[in-house]
Amino acid sequence: MSLRKNTLWNLLGSGAPFLLGAITIPFLLNRAGVEVFGILTLVWVLIGYFSLFDFGLGRALTQTVAKKLAGGTVDEVSRIINLGLVMVLVAGLAGGALLAITAIPLGTTWLSVSAVLQHDVVVSLFIASIGIPFTTLTSGLRGVLEAYEEFGKVNVLRVFLGLANFGMPAITVLLWGPVLQWMVASLVLARFVILLAHVFLVHQKTHFFWIYPKSHPEEAKGLITFGSWMTLSNLISPLMVTADRFVISSVVGASLVAYYTVPFEVLIRFLILPAALTAALFPKLSALIAVDVIGAEKLFRKSVLLVASVMLVICSVASMGSLWGMTLWLGQDFARHSWQLASILAVGVLFNSIAQIPHAAVQAAGNVKGTAIVHLVEFCIYFPFLFVFVRYFGLVGAVLIWVMRAFVDMSLMFILAHNVFSGKKRGVVCAVK
Repeated sequence: MSLRKNTLWNLLGSGAPFLLGAITIPFLLNRAGVEVFGILTLVWVLIGYFSLFDFGLGRALTQTVAKKLAGGTVDEVSRIINLGLVMVLVAGLAGGALLAITAIPLGTTWLSVSAVLQHDVVVSLFIASIGIPFTTLTSGLRGVLEAYEEFGKVNVLRVFLGLANFGMPAITVLLWGPVLQWMVASLVLARFVILLAHVFLVHQKTHFFWIYPKSHPEEAKGLITFGSWMTLSNLISPLMVTADRFVISSVVGASLVAYYTVPFEVLIRFLILPAALTAALFPKLSALIAVDVIGAEKLFRKSVLLVASVMLVICSVASMGSLWGMTLWLGQDFARHSWQLASILAVGVLFNSIAQIPHAAVQAAGNVKGTAIVHLVEFCIYFPFLFVFVRYFGLVGAVLIWVMRAFVDMSLMFILAHNVFSGKKRGVVCAVK
């Protein structure tokens, strides 16, 4: 399947469920009430966040299996797949156990739930813990399918899961009323069904068997190393995207946060376009870098040009039309406070979009450690400057420092990508000599 079709499938898989969410979220909020719906959203977040307990092994499987498909044997591919899936399953069971252990303090103390709902919340968290291994194992199986570039099948299942994520709780409310336990159980059931579908699809590619990581220490170590650095990067990146609003609230007051977060949340959705491309690009680059580095670099440059061209148009329109758009959507008073922020943020979104291509290329080459270290260094530098800029320049300062960080991140990713391709080409020349 072509890169273009894979990208379109990724766009469908990421975007379609939000259409149903636009309908069901107001319904759930109205029928279940603010607190119950709020807890349901926390469960959504917890199940999503605990998917990090795949420890990046899903992405590691995509990269390693794609390389093996390009130059390995059938037995090697099958061994890597099953080794990775066993490790993902063990990690998922550990994540589920952790959520189960913390269910009582979460439900009774940490989440500040009203006394009437505490029992329901604790039971719901226990139910949610069952879904964590389903989620992580599905992540591993999805990684295998993406290595085979089965993006059509992957995204059909992603659409179904997204629809179930919003639709199943609404169905339980219609059948049994706003009972939190039933809503959460429906989410876990949906994940189990999607897991079975992934198992069926992967079984068409390889047979399953149990394999002990200790019996293949080098391959297990390679997956863990890649996955661990991936996990570090996945933990830090969301913090740099979302934690700025907490800084704004603490420095200039919560009353001004909405003027920043509303345009930010709208503009950040534009990243779905480069994200769809890079998801399709990743296994192709992983395979090409292993056997044809010149071809990989050509594909990389073509992808950078495509993303830069498309996103330049989109971000330019968003920047120049921010005043008109914000006024039409939220009124003149709100727009007066936020349109300049939106105009500047659009520039940062452009940098962030372009950076996704070298980021994918570096990780496809196996240098996930490099991207993780870059994000860690950025994190340590960004937050002190964020406090200073917000204190002295207010919301504009928050926007400016975010855009500057996005530009620095893009520049560093291109440096890493240049090192990858130049290093690989030197290796090819030495091999020829």
